[in-house]
Formats: sequence, C-alpha cells, structure tokens
Amino acid sequence: MDTPENIKVRVATADDLDGVMALAMAVCAENAVTPPNPAKLLEAIWPSLLQEGGICGVIGPAGGALEAVILLRVGSLWYSDQVVLEEKSCFVHPDHRSAKGGRAKLLCEFAKQAADTLDLPLLIGVLSNERTRAKCRLYERIFGEPVGAFFMYGAKTGETLGAAP
Repeated sequence: MDTPENIKVRVATADDLDGVMALAMAVCAENAVTPPNPAKLLEAIWPSLLQEGGICGVIGPAGGALEAVILLRVGSLWYSDQVVLEEKSCFVHPDHRSAKGGRAKLLCEFAKQAADTLDLPLLIGVLSNERTRAKCRLYERIFGEPVGAFFMYGAKTGETLGAAP
C-alpha cells in the first residue's frame, strides 16, 4: 500500500533516462502549448541526470517505470548573473495522482531541499489549465504566498499550437 512513509523521491541517474523521457512526453501531452521536440527535451534532461547544472528527482524504481518527476535546472535570470534553481517541470503520472502518498508534495519538498542544499533561490510555479486552483493551493501551503501570476493569451495548455491535424 502506498503511504507517505514508503514513497520516496530519489535523485535520478542516467539509468532513469527512458522513464524520465516517458514522463516528459506525458507532461507535453497534458500541458504543452507547442509541439514537443524530443531532442530539446533530452538536452534539458540529460545534464540533470548527471547532476551537471541541475538535478532531477523521481519516484519509482531505478531504471523502471516512474510515477513522478521534478526537473530542476540551475540558470540565471535575464537581468542578472546570479544563478537560481528553476523548476522546469513537476509531474505526477495520472495513474498515481489519486493514490495515497502525496507525490506532488514530496516532489515540491525535494525541490526545497535542493534549493537549501545549493543555497539558491528556487523559482517554481504552476502552468496548467487543469485543476489550476488546487495546484496553486498546494504550492501556497508548501512555499508560502505567491509572488505573482502567469497569464497566457492565444493559447491553452494541453492544446498544442502548430501540431499536425
């Protein structure tokens, strides 16, 4: 039985590439605004699996099917040379969303721990048209008051623009 006590986020490694890529494609199917480019996804994911400029947390067996993933990258904002830890994606596979264990919360706690360990500010947020308010409430419980809002004009997540009919 899944309980918070037996569900753990672990640091992903190169052996998790197939599982992380599968979840990345699932993220795109659910939340993308434009069609995904697998090569570009790999370019963002691979260094984090090697802990080079980022880190990736996963729930699931090493080298097997994964239940959840959070991709974190170290980068600088457009106006500064100071680096921050940026969340690129936080995703729980639909098969594991209603299961006990609080996977999304565990991924967010992993991100906080990574930011604390690296002594970097963490930029993390919700970009979704599905259950947005519930996701925002979860993030507010974990991270505190939001620092703004994000809006999209002319597109909706999960409806990829330019996709072949």
